[in-house]
Amino acid sequence: MEKKQDEMPLMNVDEGIVLFHPYVPEEAIAEVTDTLRSRWIGQGPKVAKLEKIFEEKFSKEHSAIAVGSGTDALHLSYILADIGEGDEVISPVFTCTATNIPLLYQRAKIIFADIQKETLNIDPEHVRKLVNEKTKAIVCVHYGGLPCDMDEIRSIAGEYHIPVIEDAAQALGAKYKGKPIGSISEFTAFSFQAIKHITTGDGGMVAIKDNSLEEKAKRIRWFGIDRSAKQMGIWENDIKELGYKYQMTDIGAAVALASMNHFDWVLDYRQKLLQGYIDGLKGVDGVKVIGADYKDREHAAWICTVLVDERKDLMKKLRENKIESAQTHYRNDRYSLFGGRISLPNMDALEDRYLVLPLHPKMKLDDVDKICSVIKSGW
Repeated sequence: MEKKQDEMPLMNVDEGIVLFHPYVPEEAIAEVTDTLRSRWIGQGPKVAKLEKIFEEKFSKEHSAIAVGSGTDALHLSYILADIGEGDEVISPVFTCTATNIPLLYQRAKIIFADIQKETLNIDPEHVRKLVNEKTKAIVCVHYGGLPCDMDEIRSIAGEYHIPVIEDAAQALGAKYKGKPIGSISEFTAFSFQAIKHITTGDGGMVAIKDNSLEEKAKRIRWFGIDRSAKQMGIWENDIKELGYKYQMTDIGAAVALASMNHFDWVLDYRQKLLQGYIDGLKGVDGVKVIGADYKDREHAAWICTVLVDERKDLMKKLRENKIESAQTHYRNDRYSLFGGRISLPNMDALEDRYLVLPLHPKMKLDDVDKICSVIKSGW
């Protein structure tokens, strides 16, 4: 378990440079007000509108299904991939627990893969050693917004004729070799949680390559009911599959629709903040920015993670200068829920060295300069 000393209380937003801050544009207020005055405040026309815009911008030919959270999107993906009891699924050990908990809902057997030291993403070389005829799917997470080595992962999956499920909760707007994340694999799950690039308060989207699964996905997100048939007055509809209450509301979609108008600016500004860290910390002994200088993929810049020695001391130094930092994510095998720790050499080597620095649109570029200056002054 992480040492208690590394855990620090959150700062008030007025006290210094906070780690995260939601981005909600002013026009979202009018959009939500319009929704609250309308007939539809649950799932309605604005959810459908958001899905259409998302397909055009991100998932392309892949169907986009809006849901209540990124966790919903992942669970729905696992259901559609027909993952069931006893199925082996290879998944990264380093991620938010939301990636792996829905696999437990399906009573699947999670096979944890190690990470790459350079990216903190899943290591395809380790995946190659783990995959076998029992493997039902490969899950990959684009940590911090940096895409995984998708060619290698998809090559392995192709050899075993199994789907790839991308957890892109942190990677909205990222690209791999020119292709938007969301348009590559069989399933891609996105998050619109409070501090993501765009937010619905809490929400998500799943992009599905096989468009024939679209109607099934819509049924499962609504108790297994065919809503379109029901709304036509056909009350004899049977329910044949286990469904959930995983829909997005028009209130949430209203916030996202307003935010989508600002998305290009949000992505560009986040990337500039990240580049400021990369440039500002270049050549500094004992500090490495994760995900810097990749030319074959575009970083969505959700967070900036650095590798440092004596992490606790650096966190204390930053806090003294009114700068928040944290680990944010942890290796999942530290939790009893997943069966206990296993030996994973790369994760073992880095678990006490990674640190997340502030990165969000409320920051100024000068804030990045200040943080880099504090780090370069030593700890």
